[in-house]
Amino acid sequence: MTRHRIEKSTGPHTHAGVHVGREAAMGEGTDCAESFDPAAADPGLYNESLAPLPQAKRTWGAFEIFNVWSNDIQSLAGYTLAASLFIAAGINGWYVFAAILLAGFIIQILVDLSGKPSVKYGFPYPVLARSSMGVRGAQFPALVRALVAIFWYGAQTYFASTAIALAVNALLGSPGGATVLGMDAVAWSSYVLASVLQVALFIGGIERIGRFLNIAGPGVYLVMIALLVAIWVQVGADLPSAVAGVFSRGEVTGWAAVSAFVGVTGTMVAYFAAVVINYGDFARNVRSQRAMRTGNFLGLPVSLALFTFLSVFITAGAYVLYQEGQGEPMTNPTDIVAAVDNTPLTVLAAVTFLVATLGINVVANFIPPAYSLSNIAPRHINFTRAGWITAGAGFIIGGLWVSVISEFGLPLFVDTLGALLAPLYGIIVADYYLVKRQRLNVQELYSSDPAGAYWYQKGWNVRAILAFSVASVLSIVLVWTPQLDDYSGFAWIIGAAVGGMLHLAAMRSHRLSLPTS
Repeated sequence: MTRHRIEKSTGPHTHAGVHVGREAAMGEGTDCAESFDPAAADPGLYNESLAPLPQAKRTWGAFEIFNVWSNDIQSLAGYTLAASLFIAAGINGWYVFAAILLAGFIIQILVDLSGKPSVKYGFPYPVLARSSMGVRGAQFPALVRALVAIFWYGAQTYFASTAIALAVNALLGSPGGATVLGMDAVAWSSYVLASVLQVALFIGGIERIGRFLNIAGPGVYLVMIALLVAIWVQVGADLPSAVAGVFSRGEVTGWAAVSAFVGVTGTMVAYFAAVVINYGDFARNVRSQRAMRTGNFLGLPVSLALFTFLSVFITAGAYVLYQEGQGEPMTNPTDIVAAVDNTPLTVLAAVTFLVATLGINVVANFIPPAYSLSNIAPRHINFTRAGWITAGAGFIIGGLWVSVISEFGLPLFVDTLGALLAPLYGIIVADYYLVKRQRLNVQELYSSDPAGAYWYQKGWNVRAILAFSVASVLSIVLVWTPQLDDYSGFAWIIGAAVGGMLHLAAMRSHRLSLPTS
């Protein structure tokens, strides 16, 4: 196998890069994993979970990717966010809808870029990060990403348990009773059950997770459509005008309208930002680039449009039926179901909420830490063991959510960590497309040889780390500075862009040695 080496340039107009082996020039349709030799990999950088996935084991198509995004969209938080934006933005509902669609297209472009190398080579995000950050340097951002996901895993497990509790209380008449850490017996039983259901999902591996997502995504849409039909039948032909009346109040014009439009777009981009960085964890299972791009299109702008449409019409219909003249519309679907006072509907809705929340938890908060923790100590932690660590830590966090953690303002903490990680996306994408020119030596991504291309300085690419640090400070400032609130929604995008530009500037003094074969 050809070694590649990073050398300093003697001229000002050369670019960074690596000398790559024969497999680096392979394009789509070629199984790059076939050239990888596991026996030559460093055990401290390799296990089966992190290894390049052979083409024969990649079973996902566009439908599976569509369902990844559908499950990421379909959650209690996603519903509430979509409905709230129509109420709070202060601009015409059609502009809000357009802003949400624009965010879907932006995210699609971002994940098309971050997913392409994982489709080509078959490795997950932590391995791709080694190319730009160094084989050791990639561990730090991977660990931070894992911690963010574990916190949200625990929180979403608690939220999933509230759906179970909703059904149980409807059937038992809300028995109540003594509380421990803010939760009664029904709440704790529901929380344990939600935790067990998630463990049952992950111990089946990525194939069982994929099958669950394939059922959950379409299933939630079917229930939402049924709920909309039931509401529409009761409201009648006045529902479209009700939508216009509820979501077009207090319109603003001029620059304020432009600012509101930008704010809605930025908020929706930030909602999906966590999955954008580690999207390669999913893309590695896809058979082709075309399938990934098709799934991204159907799962982001198309699915987001459908979900937003359903959320808005259901919220408006519920307002007309149960709230008209009583203040703002209900944006939390559990409140809407509670207002109906129908036990069968409550149980059905609770099951739907549970499935939707389990779906987003698996997509956004389980798979990322499973791969990231495995990357930290591959010799001792594989995907399954990392899953148990995630489930155990998440169980503690979710159990303390009501009495302790929710009081700390965790969303701001997680937003800060998200802003901290944002430059990593820009660095990885800029490095792969503009520095490495879409050519990597797969074998050396698993090598600790000091002569290896991705060893840099003792396993760390100091230039990339500096770019990462400077851009992270900028994006965190955007989150924490009140005077910059108008830009805080774009903290992730700005941080990613600045990170990528700084990385390109820092790596400009290296030259690319192209292979001769």
